[in-house]
Amino acid sequence: MASPRTGAAPAPEPAALLALAVSAAREAAVLVARGRDTAAEQVTTKSSPVDVVTAVDAASEELLVRRLLADRPDDGVLGEEGAERGGTSGVRWILDPIDGTVNFLYDVPAYAVSVAAEVDGVVRAGAVLDVATGELFTATAGGGAWLAAPGRPVRRLAVNRPESLDRTLVATGFGYRAEQRRSQGAVVAQLLPLVRDIRRFGSAALDLCAVAAGRVDAYYELDLNAWDHAAGALVAAEAGAVVAGLGGTPVGEPMVVAVAPSVAEPFLELVAELHR
Repeated sequence: MASPRTGAAPAPEPAALLALAVSAAREAAVLVARGRDTAAEQVTTKSSPVDVVTAVDAASEELLVRRLLADRPDDGVLGEEGAERGGTSGVRWILDPIDGTVNFLYDVPAYAVSVAAEVDGVVRAGAVLDVATGELFTATAGGGAWLAAPGRPVRRLAVNRPESLDRTLVATGFGYRAEQRRSQGAVVAQLLPLVRDIRRFGSAALDLCAVAAGRVDAYYELDLNAWDHAAGALVAAEAGAVVAGLGGTPVGEPMVVAVAPSVAEPFLELVAELHR
C-alpha cells in the first residue's frame, strides 16, 4: 500500500491519474508490439517452469515506471517484474507490463498492459490496453467504465443480465503449479455442467474487462496478485459487476470474482462451495 500523503496536499483527481495511465500504457504497448517477433529469444521462468517472463516484460515495466514517475516523482510503484518503491503522495501505481505473457510468447492475441492508480490504498483509476487488438478499457471510481476500440465510437460498458446460472458464461484461469492446476481442473469439471460454458483467455485483466463488456457473464480465479486485477477489477465494478472475494474475504485474498448482479448470489455461493 502507498504511504499516506504528507502535508495538506489534496488527493489528485481520478481523471488526471487516468489520463497519465492511458498515456503510459499506450507507450508501453508500442514497445510490447515491437518486441513480439523476438519474444522467444530471452525467456526465463519464475514460480514454475510454465511461469514465463520475457525481456519485453522487463522493458515494458521499466518504461512504465520511468514515464509515470517523470510526471509524478513522489508516487509509489508496485510492478509484477520487481518494481517497488514507497511514495509520499498517497498515490501508488500498480503495473502489469504484459498481462498474459504466455499468450504474448505464443502470439495468441490476448495480452495487455495494465496500469492502475491507487489513492490512499483504494484504486481510483485503471487502464487495460489490449496490445494485439488496440482495445482500451478504462475506468475511474464513480465515473463508469469505457471501451475505446480502433475505428469504433467510444462506448460506456455495462454487464450482461443473465437469467440464471445455466445461462451464465464463465471465464477463469489457472495457476502455474501442477498440484494447483489439478485441483482447479477438478473444480471446473464440477462447474461446467451447471453453467452455459467455460472460457479461458489467459489474461486476468482482459477477463475482468470481458465481464465489463458483456463478453462473459462471470469470472473467477484464485491466487492473483494486485497487478493482475487492480485495473481490470475497477473496470468490471464500474460497469456494474459485483466484484468480491471468496466467501466474504477481501478481493484477491485468495480469489477474485466478478459477476453480473442478476446471478451474483448463486454464483458466489456455488464457487465458495466448490472451493471448500
